[in-house]
Amino acid sequence: MSQEPVEAAEKVVERERWVIDVRPLREVAYRRMWLGSGISFFGFQFTSVAVPVEMYAITGSSAWVGLLGIAGLVPLLIFGLWGGAAADVIDRRKLLLASSMLAWISTLGLLVQGLLSVHSPVLLLVLTAVQSAGFAVSSPTRQAIIPRIVPASLVPSANTLNYTTTTAGGVLGPLAAGLIFGAFSTDNGVTIAYAVDAILFTVSFWATYRLPPIPPIELEEGAPKPTAGLRGILVGLRFLVTQPVLLLSFGVDIVAMVFAMPRALFPEIAEERFGGGAAVGWLFAAIALGSVVGGLTSGWISRVKRQGVALVIAVAGWGVAIGFAGLAHSLWLAVLLLAVGGAADLVSAVYRQSILQVYAPDRLRGRLQGVFTVVVAGGPRLGDLRAGATADLTGPTASWAGGGFVAAGLALALAAAFPALLRYRPPSAEETKD
Repeated sequence: MSQEPVEAAEKVVERERWVIDVRPLREVAYRRMWLGSGISFFGFQFTSVAVPVEMYAITGSSAWVGLLGIAGLVPLLIFGLWGGAAADVIDRRKLLLASSMLAWISTLGLLVQGLLSVHSPVLLLVLTAVQSAGFAVSSPTRQAIIPRIVPASLVPSANTLNYTTTTAGGVLGPLAAGLIFGAFSTDNGVTIAYAVDAILFTVSFWATYRLPPIPPIELEEGAPKPTAGLRGILVGLRFLVTQPVLLLSFGVDIVAMVFAMPRALFPEIAEERFGGGAAVGWLFAAIALGSVVGGLTSGWISRVKRQGVALVIAVAGWGVAIGFAGLAHSLWLAVLLLAVGGAADLVSAVYRQSILQVYAPDRLRGRLQGVFTVVVAGGPRLGDLRAGATADLTGPTASWAGGGFVAAGLALALAAAFPALLRYRPPSAEETKD
C-alpha cells in the first residue's frame, strides 16, 4: 500500500490541530449571528478611534480621554446586570434587536454632532454613555444565545471564531480610520468615521432579525421563575459567589485590564512619539491584530485541559508584552509588542468565556453573562481612567509601561494566593450542566 495517502492524511490532521476550528459555522443561526457581529464590530472600530481622537483634539488632555472610560462604565454597571437578567426572562432575539437599536441611535448622535462641529466634550461623554447602555444589554444577550445555537462541545470553538472575527474587525477598522485621519482634518475625519459605523451597523440588525425565536427554556415544575428585577440579579450573584473559579477568572481579568490597558494614551503617544497621522490607527489596531493571528492558529485551544493555568499564563503574558510596548520608541516595535499582548488576550478571553458558559445552567446564563460583560467591558474603561489620570501625573511612558508590569505581577500573585483557578479543568461531557 502506498504511503502517500497516509502521509497526506497525517498532514491534514496536523494542520487541523493548529488551524482555527470552523465547525460552528455549519449551524445556520450561528453563521448569521457571526457574520452580522463581525461586520458591525468592524464599523464600530471607526467610532472607537474617532471618539478619543475627537476628545483629545477638543481638550488636549489624556485625562479627558480617560473620562470616556467612566462614561462607558456607569451604564455598564447598571444595564449589564439588568440586561443579563432580562436575557433569562425575555426572548433573547427580541432583546438583542432592542438593545442594538439603542446603540445605533447613539452612533447617529455622534454623526450629527460631528456634522455640526459641536466640539462639546460633555456631549461626547453623554453619547458614549448611551452607546455603552446598548452594548451592556446586547453583549450578555448575544453570548447567552451561543450555547442555544451550537452543540456544547463546540462552544469553545464558537467563542474563538467570535473573538477572532471581531478582532479582525479591530485590526482593519482602526487601520482604515487611521488612513482617514491621515488624509482629512480631524473634523472631517471623525464625521466620516461615524458615518461608516452607522451604515455598517445595519448588517447587525439584519443578522439578528433572521435569528429564530430564542425564548427562555421551560423550567421544571416547582422551580423558581426567573425575573429581570433585583431578585433575579441577586440569584445570579449568589450562584457566582459560590464558584471560586469564576470569581478568580474575573479577578485576573480586572487586574489585566485596569492596570495594563493603554488605549487612552494612544492619541498622545501617537502625536508626541510617532508623529501623529496614521500612527494612531496602528496603535489602536495592534492588539486586535495579535488577537487575529492568535485566533487563526488556535486549533490547540480546545484540547488544553489545564485551562486555568493557561488562563493565568496568558494574562501574565499580556501584562509583560504591554509593559515592554510602553517603552518602545519605534512604532513598529510598539505595534509588534502590542500584537503579542493581543494574542495572549485572545487566549485568556476564550478560556474565561468558555469556563463561564460551562459552569452556568441556561436559566442563569444571561445573568452571569451580564456580570461577565460588566467585568470584561468595565475593566478596560477603568483602565482608560487609570491610564489617563496617571499619565497626567507621571507621564505617558510610566503610566503605560508600569501598568503592564504591575498587571503581570498581580495576576501571578492572585493565582498563587488562591489556587482554585490553577487547578481547574473543564468537566467531561457527562458532567457538563445543561
